[in-house]
Amino acid sequence: MDFKSLESKLNSGVDRIEIWWLIGAAVVTILLWQLPYPYGNYILYPFSILATWFHEMGHGLAAILLGGNFLQLQISPDGSGFAIHSGRLFLGSIGRALVAAAGPMGPPIAGAILILASRSFKTASISLKILGGFLLFSVLIWVRSLFGIVAILLLGLIILGIGLKANRWFQVFSIQFLGVQACISTYHQLDYLFTPTAGPLGLSDTGQIQQQLFLPYWFWGGLMAIASFAILIQSLRIAYNK
Repeated sequence: MDFKSLESKLNSGVDRIEIWWLIGAAVVTILLWQLPYPYGNYILYPFSILATWFHEMGHGLAAILLGGNFLQLQISPDGSGFAIHSGRLFLGSIGRALVAAAGPMGPPIAGAILILASRSFKTASISLKILGGFLLFSVLIWVRSLFGIVAILLLGLIILGIGLKANRWFQVFSIQFLGVQACISTYHQLDYLFTPTAGPLGLSDTGQIQQQLFLPYWFWGGLMAIASFAILIQSLRIAYNK
């Protein structure tokens, strides 16, 4: 066996360990998020805040893409949050349904992009810098709660610091881990996907989709839950396919 074949087999073994570690971390994160409040949120507090940011940014950016205005983003210490947007959206009821769906589904799509960026050190490093910079940018433009400003500012600086200072392996692993966290942020409040209302704020995301389109809220909740996990598995499969 020549050196290149041996190196390829060793790298393949390391890759298998890493991918199963990432999938295991995703499953553990999802399970911890389902614990009664506040235990799961306390254990995963930074990732709970990041999940809220991903979710609300999904709503806001979708509103911009569909011709609306993204006014502000609020994040509370308990991990909850909401995005405020205004203006007439393209596509009417379909556009409103897409903005509602972008909360749960925008993050998995962004997470898949981050995971795919890990295929090379250069793209992984650039992606970390972009993500960290965009977190900081969102503080300047949209985040308006005091807690949200402090929390997102710290997360942005940490991620940007990893992109600038960490070694190659840690940068690649970090972008993969953040991508996984984005993909599974749909499960941050799994029961929310199967709830038509959301307390004083009115309709939940799936409740809004039901109102704008056809089929019940639980159908859309189940579809998004399955799609989020499928996106995660497929992006990891492509990223580790040598």
